[in-house]
Amino acid sequence: MINSMTGFGESQGEINGITYVVEIKTVNNRYLKTCVRLPETTAFLEEDIDGLLRKTLSRGTVNYSLHLKNAPANALFDIDETALRAYMEKLSRLASSANANCSLDIAGLLTLPGIVQPALPDEEKAGQIKKVVLRITQKAIDRLKQMRAAEGANLESDLDNHCKAIKQALEQIRARSETVLQEYLKKLKKRVNELLADAKLKLNEETLAREVAIFADRSDVSEEIARLDSHLQQFAECCRTDAQAGRRLDFISQEMLREANTIASKAYNTEVVRCVVDIKCLVDRIKEQVQNVE
Repeated sequence: MINSMTGFGESQGEINGITYVVEIKTVNNRYLKTCVRLPETTAFLEEDIDGLLRKTLSRGTVNYSLHLKNAPANALFDIDETALRAYMEKLSRLASSANANCSLDIAGLLTLPGIVQPALPDEEKAGQIKKVVLRITQKAIDRLKQMRAAEGANLESDLDNHCKAIKQALEQIRARSETVLQEYLKKLKKRVNELLADAKLKLNEETLAREVAIFADRSDVSEEIARLDSHLQQFAECCRTDAQAGRRLDFISQEMLREANTIASKAYNTEVVRCVVDIKCLVDRIKEQVQNVE
């Protein structure tokens, strides 16, 4: 069963009245790319969260966000009173030396570097936060994977329908290719006889047979049909057995298109050409859908 690369998972947990909410969104990507957004107070968890994401997911762009709800101000930031006092003393001395009569704006002072800093938890509290955040992160990942699996089932059904349609078109080509040679022989013989009739010459059957043999070798698509049929079987097997088959399915679909192009280059029959066009359109749809597979 294949999985989609797009999905969403959410979970939340509470510590000391503060609610921690995890949201994970994933979209298509050829490789695995993680983007972890954390409040400054929980920045120490980035490496652990990134490792957990990479351990459980293999492809896609993963956008991870952690939000805090109902958090009091003292849990989010601290004010460095020593630094603030130092700023105020220096500004007061400058104002006195310049005989300037001005008041200090506390709100403005808070924007100066080093005054407001994230409130970092102590070791015990950090351990509690880590335990809860990783737990709810895993729960969000599980929900994300459920959604990706459900969408993957829809993708597999759609891909299977396309493969069946290709197989039907391939059977038509196989059936038609058996009569193409006979039709060519009849047309060639008729045309040569018409050209030789006025000259009262007789058709050389050996020469005709040689020409037909050359045409048969040039227009034979039996190997291409067999390989394309084998690719369809491999594609179906991959969908059934590999949950992370995206790259393999992409490669197989490219090989399917290559075989279809070879058949088209050898086609000397309008019905065969029409079937090949149908196959190439179906393979293009498969290639587009495969880009969504993990």
